[in-house]
Order: sequence, then C-alpha cells, then structure tokens
Amino acid sequence: MAETAHRSRWGGVRVRTTIGAVLILAVALLGASIAMLTFVERSLTAQVADAADLRATELARSFASQGAGALPVADPTEEFIQVLHDGEIVAASPNVDGLEPLAEPAPEQHLRLNSVPFTDGPFIVVSAAAGEDTVVVGRNIDDEVEARRTVRRALLIGVPLLLVVVGLVTWWIVGRALRPVEDIREEVERISARELDRRVPDAPGEDEVSRLAVTMNRMLDRLQRSQERQRRFVSDASHELRSPIAAIRQHAEVAIEHPEAVIIGELADAVTAETDRLQGLVEDLLLLARLDEGAEAAAVEVDLDDLVLAEAARLRATTSIEVDVRGVSAARVRGAPAQLERLVRNLTQNAARYAKARIALGLGSVDGYAVLSVEDDGRGIPAQDRERVFERFERLDEARGRSTGGTGLGLAIVREVTAGHGGEVTLGDSALGGLRVDVRLPTDRA
Repeated sequence: MAETAHRSRWGGVRVRTTIGAVLILAVALLGASIAMLTFVERSLTAQVADAADLRATELARSFASQGAGALPVADPTEEFIQVLHDGEIVAASPNVDGLEPLAEPAPEQHLRLNSVPFTDGPFIVVSAAAGEDTVVVGRNIDDEVEARRTVRRALLIGVPLLLVVVGLVTWWIVGRALRPVEDIREEVERISARELDRRVPDAPGEDEVSRLAVTMNRMLDRLQRSQERQRRFVSDASHELRSPIAAIRQHAEVAIEHPEAVIIGELADAVTAETDRLQGLVEDLLLLARLDEGAEAAAVEVDLDDLVLAEAARLRATTSIEVDVRGVSAARVRGAPAQLERLVRNLTQNAARYAKARIALGLGSVDGYAVLSVEDDGRGIPAQDRERVFERFERLDEARGRSTGGTGLGLAIVREVTAGHGGEVTLGDSALGGLRVDVRLPTDRA
C-alpha cells in the first residue's frame, strides 16, 4: 500500500511535469501560429497590392498621354481594369466591360473585394490618378488566400503532432530523471534497523539526484555509526554496572550465609563504597545520555575561574596532591554551570588520580577563547593512544583501570560537554612530565 502511494506520487510528478510542459508549449505555439498566419496574409497581400499599384501607375501614365484605348489583361480571372471619370466608366478591360464600377478606392488605399461578378476569389483593388480620371486595377488574391489556408492546415497538423512528441519526450525524460530517485526510495524502504550497512545506489552525474544519493548514504553512515556506538555503549554500561552489583550481592550473600563472621562496620563500608561507585556510574551514564540527546541546559554567564579555584580547594582538602593555581586568571564563558563544573571536576580528578605528587591548573583568555589547562606529573598517555581515551569505558592499562576508581567515562564527558559549548579539547605532554589537557571554550558564544 505504501509502495503504491509512493509510486502514485512520483507518477503525479511525472504527469504534472508533462502536462505543464505541453501546456506551456501549446500557448507558445498558439501565439506563434497566429503571428505566422497574420504575417503570411499581410506579406502576400502586400506583394499583390504593390504589383497592382505598379500596374495602376503605368496605366495612368499611358492613359494620360495617349487617351482611351484597349485595356487588355493577361488573365481575365486574375485582373480587371476600370477607368472612371466622375464615377462613370470611360474605359474597362474586356472581362468587366459593361459592368458598373466595382470599387473606387482613394489613392494609396487598398480595398478588398470578397467577390466579383466575373470570377471567384477575393480581389485587392487600388487606384491611380490619370489627370481628371482614375484608373482602378484589381488583382486576384485567391492564390495568397490558398497559401494562407495551406499554412493553417500545416499548423493544424504540425502543432498537435509537435505537442504529442514533446509530451512523449518530456514523459520519457522525467521518468528517466526520477528513476534514480525511485531506486533510492525502494532501497530506503528495504533498509531496517538491522540492515543499516546497506546503501542507496549512486546516481550517475553531478546533479541534484546524485547529491541526494550521496547525502542519503552519508546519513546512513551516521546512523550506522550511531547504532554501533549505542550498542557498544549499552554493552559496556551493562558490563560496568555488573561489577558493583555483583560485589554488593557477594557481600550480602556472605552476610546471610555466615553472619557470625561478618563485621557490620566493614560490611557497611564495603557496600557503601560499591554503592557510591554504582551511583557515580549511573550519574555519568545519565549525563552522557542527555548530552547525546542534544538537550540544552539554560545558558548563563559563568566565571570559569571560580569553578577552577573551588575545585582546587576541594582537592587540597581531600588529597595530599600539591595543586598549583598560579596560572589561573579571570575568564568568563556562557554555558550550563552544572556541566562546566562537571567538566572541571573530571579533569582535576583525572589528573589527581594519576599524578605522583603535583598538578598545575591554568586558565586565561586567548583570541576569544577561555583556555583551561590541567597538567600532572604522572605517567602521561602515549601520543598514539590519546584519541582512544575519549572513547567511553576506555581504559588503556591496569594503572588506569577499575581499581583506581575511574569509570572510563571522565574524558568522554569532558569532550561531549566541550563540544556542546562550541569548544575543543586536546591532549599533550605536560612540562611536569605527565599529561596536559587543554580545553578551549568560546567566550562570546551566544
């Protein structure tokens, strides 16, 4: 049913385009035909009139100099001559001898007689002055009328035939142009969530249909990558959640089976630690889910230096790591405070987790950007692995594993928050010997 509806719509485009082309051409041909018929009639009539004018002028000269005489005509069905004086006939060609004046046009006037007594066909009548007399000459325009009829008959046959040809050609061309679109539609119709590896056929050429195919394939690429990323994310999340849940269950089962061997305080500490770990993981997953959905939090002006200094104070109070904040200066950005606070915390926690004894925080404004840097004196990350650490649940080695308390989502969240605020994050070597993380956030973001 859906396929029939789609075909009907494409058929409608084809029909409407063909009808539109034929109608436009029909209007144009109608105007051209009328103009052609008018031109043919006037042109042929003007030729006959010019010939009649020339004949009348010659006869007027001859009549004025030699007087009345014979007025022969080459073809009595094609021409007649009458000489008038005060409206009375004083001489005439044999074919109109004895007839009343057929017409008396003024000089330079062309009269049309649709019928004459001696033959069929219309005549063009002109006159020329011969002293006090007027020479009237009529020329048959039946051939010219027949020529116009011939042209009209040719147009009556040719124009519809041309319209049919144009309609068929337009129908074929539009169908050929829409065929790749129909192929794309049929392929997209067959693609399901389980077959995102399929691609629509590439259309030949560099036209709009070809660009549509390229765009569709790019969209399918993005959907496939997104689906693969989502599946991997769900799989990794399930795996990560299983560990604290299994630990809590293990402690509970031991307490049930051997209550006499359980120290309540130790059990509470163990369960609390695993619960905290589970809570942190769930919060990270929820934040990433919101970021993936593109949900935008209310943006306000945020003093980034306040967040950095507050986090430094927290680290000093909870760890023995030396925190150097001499490189922190004022910087203000526009964004979501909670997300920016989470960005700063993840960076500082990550640095403190792997630092030996010292971390250094820096903040300043450069060329319209607030640049936040976090350095540690730990092992650092090899250059070839720096892109991998931004992947979710990525841990490079045992030193950066679950035992350290990390979820593998810290830097992934940093990148997503940074991207959501129009910035970028890069990793490099620290002057302290470990890792350096630089985050650039625009200060003039609307």
